[in-house]
Amino acid sequence: MSNDAATGTPALDGPRQEPPAHGLGASLPPADARAKTEGTFPYAADLWAEGLLWAAILRSPHPSARIVSIDTTAAAEMPGVRAVVTHEDVPGDSAYGRRVADRPVFASEVVRHHGEAIAAVAADHPDTARMAAAAIAVEYEILDPVTDPEKAFAAEPLHPDGNLIRHIPLRYGDPGVQGEIVVEGLYRIGRQDPAPIGAEAGLAVPRPDGGVEIYTASTDPHTDRDLAAACFGLDPERVKVVVTGVPGATGDREDPGFQIPLGLLALRTGCPVKLAATREESFLGHAHRHPTLLRYRHHADSEGRLVKVEAQILLDAGAYADDSSESLAAAVAFACGPYVVPHAFIEGWAVRTNNPPSGHVRGEGAMQVCAAYEGQMDKLAATLGLDPAELRLRNVLATGDILPTGQTVTCPAPVAELLQAVRDFPLPALPKDTPEAAWLLPGGPEGAGEPGAVRRGVGYALGMVHMLGAEGADEVSTATVKVHDGVATVICAAVETGQGFSTLARQIVQETLGIEEVHVASVDTDQPPAGPAAHGRHTWVSGGAVERAAKMVRTQLLQPLAHKFGMSTELLQITDGKITSYDGVLSTTVTEAMDGKELWATAQCRPHPTEPLDEAGQGDAFVGLAFCAIRAVVDVDIELGSIRVVEMAVAQDVGRVLNPAQLATRIEAGITQGIGTALTENLRTTRGLVRRPDLTGYALPTSLDAPDIRIVKLVEERDVVAPFGAKPASAAPVVTAPAAVASAVRAATGRPISRLPIRPQAAVAVPGA
Repeated sequence: MSNDAATGTPALDGPRQEPPAHGLGASLPPADARAKTEGTFPYAADLWAEGLLWAAILRSPHPSARIVSIDTTAAAEMPGVRAVVTHEDVPGDSAYGRRVADRPVFASEVVRHHGEAIAAVAADHPDTARMAAAAIAVEYEILDPVTDPEKAFAAEPLHPDGNLIRHIPLRYGDPGVQGEIVVEGLYRIGRQDPAPIGAEAGLAVPRPDGGVEIYTASTDPHTDRDLAAACFGLDPERVKVVVTGVPGATGDREDPGFQIPLGLLALRTGCPVKLAATREESFLGHAHRHPTLLRYRHHADSEGRLVKVEAQILLDAGAYADDSSESLAAAVAFACGPYVVPHAFIEGWAVRTNNPPSGHVRGEGAMQVCAAYEGQMDKLAATLGLDPAELRLRNVLATGDILPTGQTVTCPAPVAELLQAVRDFPLPALPKDTPEAAWLLPGGPEGAGEPGAVRRGVGYALGMVHMLGAEGADEVSTATVKVHDGVATVICAAVETGQGFSTLARQIVQETLGIEEVHVASVDTDQPPAGPAAHGRHTWVSGGAVERAAKMVRTQLLQPLAHKFGMSTELLQITDGKITSYDGVLSTTVTEAMDGKELWATAQCRPHPTEPLDEAGQGDAFVGLAFCAIRAVVDVDIELGSIRVVEMAVAQDVGRVLNPAQLATRIEAGITQGIGTALTENLRTTRGLVRRPDLTGYALPTSLDAPDIRIVKLVEERDVVAPFGAKPASAAPVVTAPAAVASAVRAATGRPISRLPIRPQAAVAVPGA
């Protein structure tokens, strides 16, 4: 596969085939594409209601402190203020959490991180609300924060549940085995923020029955509803979450810490209340990628074949647990990467600190360990004098091999094929040393670098991610398909976050029923749950539910015709809105066959179950796996340490291409996010205080940072247990790209590169090296 120069979409090698106009395999554009590009798409920040009030949240300026007193008198007496709520005004559960209910709605006795919510205000103007929040007098007794996760083990408990969230000791094979060659490394991964395109926003509207409706860009509305209802002291049926336009998500899009105070204020005032967070509030309020410390020791024989991997992995969960347990399981399980390792001994911990909370960000756990084990593979290759790609090829995983968790890889695992594809792809040409090419230098045309100081490096990385939830998570989704007057409607609570589910649902119905006009209903919690938008689950589970429902409608449509002509429904086919029989006797349109009737069906999809990792880190914890290989080419100014990513060549295990254009976009976006992890993105803290929580202090990659991305090969070896055989597309390049960039910088500079993001001083070549 390669990129089509005109469209940027993957194109098959050899004679070009015309893609279908609709259905699976077509590059169907998103239905909301035009509205988003024209600025007419309705986001949560655009919502309005009659009698609207505005909310503001008071947040702690300290990472660790004891609350001596909270005085809301001055705020409550300000003109225009309608309500002030603190921990004393939470009628239900005082704490919430998607996995562990350990995070208070409002801090009461202590604050555990910078930006923790203390109180919330509703007023008739947003400025009034913010001034009232600032007028709340809070007396703190400032405490020394615990910000070093290694010191959290011996520190005083920061939470009633203690500082240790989870410990996973993985034991696989013989601990006494030693390799002829041993390499060691210490790696650090920074704190990446999901940095959503739009900051958190929402609208809460009280209902006549004493309940509340919350309009927000939730990616898991049923869980958010249940958490909010418990805090409101209401039955879940009296709380409704309506999903508004989601501008995009690389993690849990809307933190409940924004939604729950909003609902409390609406219930207290009896008026609609709107919250539109500032970018600073967004950085302080939601969860980030886990900063991670990793110690590795790789053992190999003289030919470079891995014998044993030993590792210690420490995840900084910040103040609360969130999904740290699940992130740790992925990190430990994938600590050896997509390589055959006969003996593995991994210790993994997730601990609480007074740092900002960590949680779900795309590729959690897997990204951190990928950067470390690929650093080890580069060290091993250098020690043995082997080509880095050749060393990796000698150790790659394949279908039928066993993970260190004891789980057999039953899904397609074409890792060798992926690596060979990127290795053999032609390298980009070297830039000419001319003034016209100055913009190609690291640092750009305004940089201080000299062409003579630029060194080119080529690096490789292999990554793996799991599909769907893990360790016994019940992955189920429900969908309904209705057909009337030649129009189909899909009802499913799978949230469109930019991953393309709404487009996929249309394609599935088009393929199954031959109906071109397909609408996907908006999502709310009156619909059956579909689960969170993560790990490719909506392509698999929700897409599978849509397919089953569509097939049931297809049977309803074809059975009367089959009975009339004395044949089975299997002998009838639907193509381009026409129903025909195998022998040509029957030929009619779908509209004629419907005869004004409305057909509908509801179906569920639930993949095979998984199990938690046991006390030795063993178990069939994952439904399936997806793999990616990337070759990075970088130019580094070895005097200044500035880095330019020239090209990223990617080969990916996708199972089946369902929408070529959409797939290419997802891969390119994932790689760009990974480049941010490698080079620029790090939410910095000083003793727990977040430094410059804005898009000036936090450097996201822009179009100027994006390199040429070459989709070299897409392996379409279908996973037989997955609907359509498809695998998730965006998490694997996010996981793999940072390690590939680091590998290329090592090759260019000869430096070890053990920290992400890569700091300029780490990329300066040592004189005489």
